[in-house]
Amino acid sequence: MTPQKGFVMRFEGKSVVVTGASAGMGRQIAYDFAKEGATVVAVARRAERLEQLAAEVAEAGLPGRVLPYVGDVSSREANEGMVDFAVSQTGKLDILVNNAGIMDGFEPIADIADERWDQVFAVNVKGPMYAMRKAVQVMLEQETKGSIVNVASIGGTNGARAGVAYTASKHALVGMTENTGYMYANSGIRCNAVCPGGVETEIADSMMAGSGINQFGMGRAMAGLDSDIRQAKPEELASVVLFIASDEASFMTGACVKVDGGVSVN
Repeated sequence: MTPQKGFVMRFEGKSVVVTGASAGMGRQIAYDFAKEGATVVAVARRAERLEQLAAEVAEAGLPGRVLPYVGDVSSREANEGMVDFAVSQTGKLDILVNNAGIMDGFEPIADIADERWDQVFAVNVKGPMYAMRKAVQVMLEQETKGSIVNVASIGGTNGARAGVAYTASKHALVGMTENTGYMYANSGIRCNAVCPGGVETEIADSMMAGSGINQFGMGRAMAGLDSDIRQAKPEELASVVLFIASDEASFMTGACVKVDGGVSVN
């Protein structure tokens, strides 16, 4: 496709999968990839939201396109299916963005329920593992390799910003990122993570219905935070994700980049 005037085309001809693409940061990431020429498989459970995104991209006349894929990222079948779908539509997979995630209720270890722990790990750890495993298998067979970007959290770099389940899950995701980045550094496959602080997203709505917030845990997590530090806009995180995924970051792998407005230095 001929680049359109006014568009940067870092991802022209690229095949991209973005999870959690129906709202917030994931939606913005998918839109911005399409804005720069990519074919984006946008993954989420809400079909109507994905269709709206695809229509918005088409109506805006963006150089790329969005292909909706409805699936639950906690399942192996959905993660493998979205990668297979991208390959069936484009013949390859260049970029995987594991953005989907859920929060806990700030429960400390004494209060965490098995159900909460299992749910958080299913989405935040097992989902990305399934997706990364399948993506790496595909990328290893390609002439051109690829880039994986995981959306972790500052909760994955310290222990004082969430409950025990979310904190442990994001530490696990950071560990998977570093390990994968190292293991495939000589294979042309890069794997990095962004670690946001507060972002204007729907993640709070993903808590288990009716479970509420653990007031003790939330109080401890909020202690010492600067209340004047604002939440990021989704586009502020999306721009970092696109940079890391692009060839501009060709020597970056196994890195976990904090994008938190200074929260983690307080």
